[in-house]
Amino acid sequence: MSTDLLNFDTRYPSIGDLKKKAKKRIPKFAFDYLEGGCNEEVNLSKNERDFHDVELMPQYLQNYAGVDTSAELFGHRYDAPFGISPIGLQGLMWPNASEILAKAAVRHNVPFILSTVGTSSIERIAEVTSNNFWFQLYHPAKTAMRDDILQRLRDVECPVLVVLVDVPSFGFRYREIKAGLSMPPKMNIRNVFQSAIRPSWSFQTLANGIPEFATLKKYMDKGLDMGQLGQFMNASFDKRVDMNKVAAIRDQWKGKLVLKGIVSDQDTEKAIALGADGIIVSNHGGRQIDAGESSIRSLGNLSGKYKDKITVMMDGGIRTGPDIARAIASGAEFTFMGRPFMYGVSALGKRGGDHTIGLFKTQFKQAMEQLCCETIASLPGTLIK
Repeated sequence: MSTDLLNFDTRYPSIGDLKKKAKKRIPKFAFDYLEGGCNEEVNLSKNERDFHDVELMPQYLQNYAGVDTSAELFGHRYDAPFGISPIGLQGLMWPNASEILAKAAVRHNVPFILSTVGTSSIERIAEVTSNNFWFQLYHPAKTAMRDDILQRLRDVECPVLVVLVDVPSFGFRYREIKAGLSMPPKMNIRNVFQSAIRPSWSFQTLANGIPEFATLKKYMDKGLDMGQLGQFMNASFDKRVDMNKVAAIRDQWKGKLVLKGIVSDQDTEKAIALGADGIIVSNHGGRQIDAGESSIRSLGNLSGKYKDKITVMMDGGIRTGPDIARAIASGAEFTFMGRPFMYGVSALGKRGGDHTIGLFKTQFKQAMEQLCCETIASLPGTLIK
């Protein structure tokens, strides 16, 4: 058995099993926030479904010396070509989820991305990862806040800044509306009841405190009530990120710069012109536009054209190790997942990060062995076009 599965919980051998357990363990409003997409959730389902159309061809009789699943990205060699996507309000799903996942990522040598609206601060995640983390920036409306966040990232030597570009408006998500969720979440009678029937979540939340936007806390006036906090969030961030805003960040940021949410040729070409080091092809997990195409289809269009000009990564719809192989075969140099890791932590608490990373590592290695690929560089040769 793989060393990644030495502490494997055999009750949860798949992401689907973790999802079912998470749904039973956390309040419905928290699960709906994590799980939901926008509008009719068509693009949410396409993200997963379209992976099934990607087929790979093994070549069994060739000489084969064994598997190396590692991948070099921005000067660092990771154990596997996947990382943990940023998710806002991770502490709403499970207390200290950001720290649990960040620590597990370091142990397994895969990247962890912290969100601006995460529930652990830049400084805390830097501490628990020895500065080995990435940061995703929601672009602040005020230059002073933007510059201060960038300075805080420089102070902890964060190596990679990810600028989110695909939130010009907030997604219209039916599940969140029905649950009374907003930014920030509001607790109504229904949500209080849902919390009461999930005692493990409730006790852990009470023990650790109500989740807050830890990175943003220093920019907030003391004593803000929930309504005022919502006003602060709406006033503090530019929803639309254009070339001028990215150029201003590029001028300041000397580390690696990645744009996340890129799905078109035009935006990819602009990212290259702006001097970005990479793009993450993503439709925000189907949470922003329901009429778009799946991430794996966008990747197939962009990777062949631009992989020699910019590092092309992808996010969205990956649920298995073979899905990672499909994405790499389709041209991604690296992949990221968000929901699967939150299923793991919500289901298993502190053990969830290690379990889920180990699960993906083992599944991916088995897929490479079955395809007779010694390194990830040989995966594109297995793609059936």
